[in-house]
Amino acid sequence: MSSSIPAVEPVFTADFTSTQQWVAGRSWAYPDGGPVNPGDNKLDHLTADPDYSRSGVFRARRRRDGLWDAGLLTTEGSAEGFQVRAGDILEARVRLPEEFGAWPAIWTWRDGGQEIDVFEYHPDNPDLLELSNRVRGGYHYHRDPGIRPGGWVRLRTEFGADSVVWSVDDTEVYADGRGVGRSWHAYLIVNLSVCAGRYHPAPDPEATEMSYEVRDLRVLRGPGSRPSGPQPPTVPAQPTPAPTSGSGPGRR
Repeated sequence: MSSSIPAVEPVFTADFTSTQQWVAGRSWAYPDGGPVNPGDNKLDHLTADPDYSRSGVFRARRRRDGLWDAGLLTTEGSAEGFQVRAGDILEARVRLPEEFGAWPAIWTWRDGGQEIDVFEYHPDNPDLLELSNRVRGGYHYHRDPGIRPGGWVRLRTEFGADSVVWSVDDTEVYADGRGVGRSWHAYLIVNLSVCAGRYHPAPDPEATEMSYEVRDLRVLRGPGSRPSGPQPPTVPAQPTPAPTSGSGPGRR
């Protein structure tokens, strides 16, 4: 019997070791491409050191100046320059961090916006994932006893033109009914930030290291995905604006 489910196929399978797929330690989502973003209430000091991201374990370590060296990978500026586009589906498994102040996320970014948060997490809210559409508005706080510091969760996000749909551990948990629009496209970012204390607790004074892990990240594309048209330069001609808010509804 034929299936009514449209065929999808992987168009991107993350290899975090690949310098063709990913750029480490800089992002135009940060002022001047980084390495710091205090305006977003972050203690991050981005580093390209492969020990902080290239294994799929994203780390942050305290520096003597009070900031934290932190791992970030983005497809923006990479040789491949991969972008997610409307209709695509992202899947991943993540091991959540345990330390207060840890702020992991998988998200999208392009030209000062186009941000969809596949997830954000803060261990001070141990059973809660933050899911946000910052392109057209919409957010959801998903609570479940299975979400916990140090635990594994499966994530699935469909970037629909008319509705972004999030699933957690194979269960649909939120459809925003807003979507991203038919011509939307954006780069991927995977990172571990560190909270400075305004929206969530800063790290404990004795803490020196934190981490979370990402496995099996891939993007699927089917007949419902929309061509993104001509691609912008992979490296902006000038720095794009940084986000102006922190974590929480309508914040990052």
